[in-house]
Amino acid sequence: MITNDIARRIVDAVDDGFDRQLAATCDFVAIPSTRGAEGPCQDMIGDLLRERGYEVDDWHIDLSELKDLRGYGPVETDVSKGRTVVGTYRPPSSVGKSLILQGHCDVVPAGPLDMWETPPFSPVIKDGKMYGRGACDMKSGTIGALYALDAISAAGLKPTGRIHFQSVIEEESTGVGALSTLQRGYRADACFIPEPTDCKMVRSQVGVIWFRLKVRGFPVHVFEAGSGANAITAAYHLIQALEQLESEWNERARSDRYFKTLQHPINFNPGIIKGGDWASSVPAWCDVDCRIAILPGWSVSECQKEILSCVAAAARHHRFLSNNPPIVEWSGFLSEGYELTNAAEPEAAFDRAYNAVFGGAVEDLVFTALTDTRFYGLNYDIPSLCFGASGAAMHGFNEYVDLDSLRKSTKATALFIAEWCGVEKAA
Repeated sequence: MITNDIARRIVDAVDDGFDRQLAATCDFVAIPSTRGAEGPCQDMIGDLLRERGYEVDDWHIDLSELKDLRGYGPVETDVSKGRTVVGTYRPPSSVGKSLILQGHCDVVPAGPLDMWETPPFSPVIKDGKMYGRGACDMKSGTIGALYALDAISAAGLKPTGRIHFQSVIEEESTGVGALSTLQRGYRADACFIPEPTDCKMVRSQVGVIWFRLKVRGFPVHVFEAGSGANAITAAYHLIQALEQLESEWNERARSDRYFKTLQHPINFNPGIIKGGDWASSVPAWCDVDCRIAILPGWSVSECQKEILSCVAAAARHHRFLSNNPPIVEWSGFLSEGYELTNAAEPEAAFDRAYNAVFGGAVEDLVFTALTDTRFYGLNYDIPSLCFGASGAAMHGFNEYVDLDSLRKSTKATALFIAEWCGVEKAA
């Protein structure tokens, strides 16, 4: 347990370095690291780690090494240039506990640029907020964790436990970036991921399944539309059936010890729709990319079977699809939900850190999204904490992170590192 004097020195160092932290965050947010374009972000992280004297491991992800691991989801894009970057700090003598600090640098597409008040990749600070795609989810948290480590050093201290600082990709679609660190052999006594959680600790989170409906119709000229089969309207028939499955799963969620507190924890989303070739032709095809959540303890494979059964039953009650059944493809996440369990020691360390900054006890968050914590907790029993700043409009327009919460969460992260790993006077 660190002393009050050490804690004060660390939090003061966070304040002293906060302007530099924000400048680095702006530089990070300014990089448009959408899927397949994360390389410049990984270059930046690698440079920042090398400047600080960390051992840097920078490698290309090989999907053939990951496809048989628990939690792997199919990757449909070219990730041949996709990389993971890990910086390792090794203390002279490892007397403290080890820690993984992880952030993801991939961001979701910005959407129509004219619907943003400010350009998504030209970060703006105003009214105590930083705006930009990824400012909240989760580039500010990644840079915050790095500056939390800087604060410990600036306070004249060094951790006494091994630390792996990990920057990963594919968090928003498959999770193979985080999975690649485990395949590479990185382990620790605990993991901490500073996702934006409104300064709450994620207690339980959903899993996610991505799938694609491939619907085929029968094209004719629209003047004789009744003799054809419209693939787009047929796809809507399937979507309505899946909305009923969503309702059934939400009823089932009422028995979950954490998610029963939420009104609608299971969310189904038809997120991308493509179809047809000509406005005056009955469309011959329609593809719909979908996302649905599942709860901790639910079997991914069993939920896949339920999705297939739902789609098949809906097709049987459709004039055209009954003889031309749609195809379901698994297109990304095949992820289990995760509960934070067997984590009394790291939670106690974090509670002390949180209380020193915020006062009182940290609130739990029942999270209807997912994070990479699941890989560490489920695959290797590494207790994985997720806590970070407040913000809004993640995956939406005018995304922002609240800077006061970012300052406080950086302080709590720094104190947690000191509590968990231990610190000693730097030489």
